[in-house]
Amino acid sequence: MPYQTKLAFLYVAIGASLWGIIGLFVKELTLTGFTSLQIVFLRAASAFLLFLTWIVVKDPSLLRIHFKDIWYFLGTGILSVSFFNWCYFTTIQTSSLAIAAILLYTAPAFVLVISALVFKEPLTRQKLVALASTFFGCILVSGLFSAQLELSILSVLIGLGAGFGYSLYSIFGKLASRKYETLTISIYTFFFAMLALFPISGITSTDIQVFRPSVVMNVIGLGLFPTVFAYWFYTQGLQQIDASKASIVSTIEPVVATLMGVILFKESISFVQGIGILFVLGAVLLIQERAGISVQTSAAQK
Repeated sequence: MPYQTKLAFLYVAIGASLWGIIGLFVKELTLTGFTSLQIVFLRAASAFLLFLTWIVVKDPSLLRIHFKDIWYFLGTGILSVSFFNWCYFTTIQTSSLAIAAILLYTAPAFVLVISALVFKEPLTRQKLVALASTFFGCILVSGLFSAQLELSILSVLIGLGAGFGYSLYSIFGKLASRKYETLTISIYTFFFAMLALFPISGITSTDIQVFRPSVVMNVIGLGLFPTVFAYWFYTQGLQQIDASKASIVSTIEPVVATLMGVILFKESISFVQGIGILFVLGAVLLIQERAGISVQTSAAQK
């Protein structure tokens, strides 16, 4: 496997791993009294400001985009980030965290189908096996089998909306990466996400204290690590590998989140969750291995 391809897989894995630590900051902000949508807005707003600072210092020309390309960023910012977060948190409220997490991780299936239609990426046996492995692994990690569940059709549909919205970042991000740098894609993603979330977040409520020192530190941490760095690494990796493969690799996020809970919050991990982690990691290794074989075969044919 070429060095650039290996690096791309590593970038996607790092990005997904950083998404997995988001619970560290969300827990603290929730205890302070923020609602889920307020936290999502703060995440988008802080990420926008951090990306803006980065670009102004590095190269302000990265802020230039063609108006006709604005739909890329409406896709990543509104149809993906804003929409999937609303669906995800609504599903948590109407069903359970386990159900919300599993329906969110139908995203690779959506990416697989859309990528085949839009990018003409092949639907290989390895991708389908890896997809099944990651989905089953996420079911085990989430504790779905041990949960007492009451599901409505509406909850399932909204949960699937979260998975669909989550998948759209890989699609629109891949399209945008053909013309724009990672930083450009990222800043406009969170600019439009911030605009879309502001009127529905309730962030202007007088009951919340955004500027308390502890809140500011957690908001900066939320914006920097599981957002700015995570999206930069993931989008950078998308430039070198198939969107469908990147989406499958990104399912290490719940694995990282589970392990973080064990290490930092002394949460227990069951035998079933351990098996689920192995399924997800096995799928990631399978995708990387097959990518290496495909590249070598292609080079030999040339």
